Amino acid sequence: MSVSRLSSVVRSASRVNFSRSRWLTTEAAPSTSQPPPPPSTSADPKLNSIVDDISGLTLLQAADLVSLLKSRLNIQEIAMPAAAAAPAAPSAAAEPAEEEKPKEKTIFNVKLESFDAGSKPKVIKEVKAMVPNLTLIEAKKFVESLPKLLKENLPKEDAEKLKKVFEGLGAVVTLE
Repeated sequence: MSVSRLSSVVRSASRVNFSRSRWLTTEAAPSTSQPPPPPSTSADPKLNSIVDDISGLTLLQAADLVSLLKSRLNIQEIAMPAAAAAPAAPSAAAEPAEEEKPKEKTIFNVKLESFDAGSKPKVIKEVKAMVPNLTLIEAKKFVESLPKLLKENLPKEDAEKLKKVFEGLGAVVTLE
């Protein structure tokens, strides 16, 4: 059985299980709708037994089955149609031009390395002000367990501003 056929069987089995559970819930309530059509059968009895077993699974069991089959059969996730296409590999002639121009880093992590002992209360207050849901005790523990990341993924301008603020307080800050 091919991998694509097997994955389509698993997908349809999970849909069958959902529609079956939906049918069971609507069946309990009095309804005038018609019962679902009988399931189609295959000439191969082995396939019929697999479909019967899969359709008897709960939704969680069907999800586990799908993940197990993907890992055992080494099936990769299919990209969504809305996703952009992967860029083509650059040609050999374009590579030297790229090496000459290293791209300037625009996103930085701000790391608090150390501080002067006399400026500790100011640094703690600034950390607490920077993270509003942090208590004073948590801010103190944060400052005392250096080196620590203050902020991650900041634009260059914001990272430099934050660095200047902390350096003005007597702290040593690095941009990574």
